[in-house]
Amino acid sequence: MAALIDNNGTPNSDAQPNKRRRKKSVVWEHFTVENIDADCTRAFCKQCKKSFAYITGSKLAGTSHLKRHIALGICPVSKLNKEKNQSSPYIPNPKSNGSADAVDRKRKRHRATSGLTAISFDQESCSHEIAKMIIKHDYPLHIVENPGFVRFARALHPQYNSVNINTIEAHVVNIYLREKQNLLSLLAGAPGRISLSLDLWTSDQTVGYAILTGQFVDCDWNLHRRILSVITLPFPDSESAFNHAVAACFTDWCFENKLFTLTLNQSFSSETIRANLRGLLSIKNSVIVNGQLIIGSCYAHALGSTAQDALWSMRNTLEKVRRIVKYVITSEAHREKFAEVKQKLQVPSTKSLVLDDQTNWNTTYEMLLAASELKEVFYFLDISDTQNQIIPSMDEWREVETLCTYLKLLHDAASILTAEVNPTSNTFFHEVWKIQLELMHAARSPDLFTRNLTKPLKDRFDRYWKDCNLVLAVAVVMDPRFKMKLVEFSFSRIYENEAETWIKLVDEGLHELYLDYVLESLPPPTFLDEASESVIKAEISQDDCLLSSADGLSDFDIYISEIMSSNQMKSELDQYLEESLLPRVQDFDALGWWKLNRLKYPTLSRMASDVLSIPVSTVAPDSVFDTAERKMDSFRSTLSPTTLEALVCSKDWLKFESPDTSLDMQTAIVSVER
Repeated sequence: MAALIDNNGTPNSDAQPNKRRRKKSVVWEHFTVENIDADCTRAFCKQCKKSFAYITGSKLAGTSHLKRHIALGICPVSKLNKEKNQSSPYIPNPKSNGSADAVDRKRKRHRATSGLTAISFDQESCSHEIAKMIIKHDYPLHIVENPGFVRFARALHPQYNSVNINTIEAHVVNIYLREKQNLLSLLAGAPGRISLSLDLWTSDQTVGYAILTGQFVDCDWNLHRRILSVITLPFPDSESAFNHAVAACFTDWCFENKLFTLTLNQSFSSETIRANLRGLLSIKNSVIVNGQLIIGSCYAHALGSTAQDALWSMRNTLEKVRRIVKYVITSEAHREKFAEVKQKLQVPSTKSLVLDDQTNWNTTYEMLLAASELKEVFYFLDISDTQNQIIPSMDEWREVETLCTYLKLLHDAASILTAEVNPTSNTFFHEVWKIQLELMHAARSPDLFTRNLTKPLKDRFDRYWKDCNLVLAVAVVMDPRFKMKLVEFSFSRIYENEAETWIKLVDEGLHELYLDYVLESLPPPTFLDEASESVIKAEISQDDCLLSSADGLSDFDIYISEIMSSNQMKSELDQYLEESLLPRVQDFDALGWWKLNRLKYPTLSRMASDVLSIPVSTVAPDSVFDTAERKMDSFRSTLSPTTLEALVCSKDWLKFESPDTSLDMQTAIVSVER
C-alpha cells in the first residue's frame, strides 16, 4: 500500500501500470499525503493541518470531501487562491505572444480556480445585491463602473461581468417596486387611518424635495413608520407646492378618506400654507373633523430651535469653552497632563472631554456638560500657548451650568425620538408640559441671568405649546394610566386660574373626535314598515302589563330599569374616563392595552389606535439633533424623480426586510461535487 504514494506525498500512478493514469486533481496543491500506518493513509491540509481520510486498507476515499474543504472557504486556502488569482491575471498578457510561460500560467490558473468555480455564478443575483448595497449605503450609481470596484468584484469571482449605470438603475427601481407592493399590502390590511408628516429638503439647485412619511397601526396593533413619497418641488417657495406633494401622495397610495393627521415643520409652514392644505384635506378627507387636524410644528425642530437660541445667547462663553477643550484634546501631551491634574485633584467626574460637532446641538451640550464638571482641572493646567489662556471665569462657569440645566430638559425630550422602537404619541405630552412649566417658572426667576436666558426660550416654546397641546393632550388621555387626570393636573399648574377653560377645550375636542368615530361606525339608516311597528307596540304593551301585575315593587323595578338605561346610554369614552387609572409602570405598551380591550371598547379602541399613531416629528431618528437644513447631495439632485424616490424610499423600507438566509451548506456541497 505504501508503494501507492511517492516520496513527495502524492499518489504514484506509476505503481499501478495496469490501470489508466488518473488526471491530477487540484486539491493536491493544498494537501499533502502521509502514511499513518501500513493500512492507513491520510490527507493533510497545508493551511490548517486538518487531516482527512484518503486510503484505508484497499479503499480509496477520493477527493470530493477535500474539494469541499477548499471551495466552501472552511479553510484559509481561499485567501491563498485569491492571492494567486491577483498575481496571475485572467486575461493573458499580450506581451507573452503565446509563449510557453503564458500557457503555463493559464494551466496553473485553471487548476487554482477549478475547485472554486464549481459553484454556479448568478450574474443577475449579483447585480441585485449590488443594487441593494447602493441603496442601503447611499453609494452613487456610477460606483459599478469604477475600475477599482470592477477589479474587486472579479477578484471575488472571475465570472463577474461589469454592469453600467442604466442596468443598476433598473435593478434599483425593481427593488423599489417590489418593496412598494409589499408596503401596499401592509397598508391595505391596516384597520385604521394613516397619519402623515411632511418635511422639506433643499438642494444647491434651489429645487425642493417633499419627504412624506406615514405612521399607522397594523392589524396586530404594531406601530409602523415608513417613508411613502419623495416629491420633487421645482418651486418650493410657492404656497401651493405642498398641496401638490400631498395630492400626489394621496393618489399614489389611495389615501382618500384614510388620512387622520398631517404634521408639518413650523419653519416652512405659514398660515397660508396650512389654510391651503386644510382646504385640500376637507375635500379629500372630510370624515374626521373636516380636515382640521393639522399639526403645524415639528417636535424635533421645536426643541432644536429652542436649544440653538440658548446656545446663541451664550456664544462668547461657548467659544471660550470650545477653545480650551480643543487645546487639550488635540495634543497627546496636553491630554496626558490634563489626566494627571485631574487625578491629583481627585475630580469625581467620569466624563471625558469631547469637541462638539456644530451641526448637531446635542454634541455641544455634551461638550459643555463635561467641561463644566472638569472646570477645576483647567485652572491648574499649565497652558503655555498664549492664544489659549482665556479660560472662562467662575461666573461664566456657573452660567454654563445653568445653561446645561435647561439644555438637559430639551436633550432628554428629544432623545425619545432616537429610540429603537418608534414611540406612540402619548409619550410626548409628559416631556412637553414639563418643559413649558420649567421655562415659565425660569422666566420669572429672581436671578437675572436665568431670567434673561429663559425668557426668549419660553417665548419660542410657547408657539409650539399653543399649536400642539390639544393633540398631545388627547393622545395622553388615550393612556389608561393618566386619562384626563394628567391633563387636569398639568393645566392647573400651567394655566393657573384659566385652567378650567383649557381643560374644557380638551374635553370638548375629545368628545367631538369620538363622535366622528361613532357616526362612522353606524349602519345605514333603516325604516320600519307598519307591520313591524305593530309588533313592537304589542311587545311594549305586554311588558307594561307584566309590570303592573308585579308584587308591589313596581316602583323599585322602574328605578332599577332607569339606572340600567342610564348606564347603557353612557358612551364608551365616558365609561373609559370614569374607570380607575392603571398603575404607572415603565415601558407600558398603550397600543397593547387597547388591543386587549378592543372588544370592550370597539369604537374607542379604533380611535385610540389612530390617535396613538400620530407623528409629532417630521424628521428621521438619525436627524433629530441636526441644526442644518436637510440637503439632497449634488449627485442625487441630478437623478430623475423616479430614481431619486426609489433610492430614498427603498433605503427606508429595506431596514425592515427579513435577514437574508445563509447559503444552505448541503446545496453548496452538491454544487461543488457537480
